[in-house]
Amino acid sequence: MALIAIIDYDMGNLRNVERALNFTGADVRIVRAPSEAADAAGVVLPGVGNFHDAMKNLDRAGFVGFLRDWTAADKPFLGICLGLQMLFESSEEAPGVPGLGILKGCCRKFESSTEKVPHMGWNTVSFRSAHPCFASFKEPKWFYFVHSFYVVPDDASVTAGQTDYICGFTSAVSRGNLAATQFHPEKSQENGLAILRGFSALCKGEIKS
Repeated sequence: MALIAIIDYDMGNLRNVERALNFTGADVRIVRAPSEAADAAGVVLPGVGNFHDAMKNLDRAGFVGFLRDWTAADKPFLGICLGLQMLFESSEEAPGVPGLGILKGCCRKFESSTEKVPHMGWNTVSFRSAHPCFASFKEPKWFYFVHSFYVVPDDASVTAGQTDYICGFTSAVSRGNLAATQFHPEKSQENGLAILRGFSALCKGEIKS
């Protein structure tokens, strides 16, 4: 069975992600060092919290170089929430702190005098990607969000899903075997499980991106 490694860097909602992946039948391991993910077929980077702290913890655990190499090799990768934001070069949440730089662009903060920030609760995502995580969604679907920042890719072609809240924003990305979501699949009931099933199938080689 293809192993999926969930990166533990003291910032992620690990157990919910683990339980959701287990529910889909995936073989899952929580890892705290790159060496523990050496035999994995796919990697999941969850995240909840501050961009600066997350990047510091990833670097301290040795995962920055590992993730850059992993995605450069186009191996299956799934980022969730902060795990999406860190793929980019920078964030307004932590000026001067570099992100992973795997995708070009930045993270911006929602600004509104009428709408609540953070964006919290259920909202729809309109998909436009053939990536296995998203290909089954032919119409907008509901997912659960909790975030104050959103990604702005330099390359519009990586946008896999879009959502409207204060502005229209990129809520999912894909490139090759890489996928990432601003929303939480592990909290999004059947729609979220469909994404995790697609990622598991990708890791098993049952489908191609």
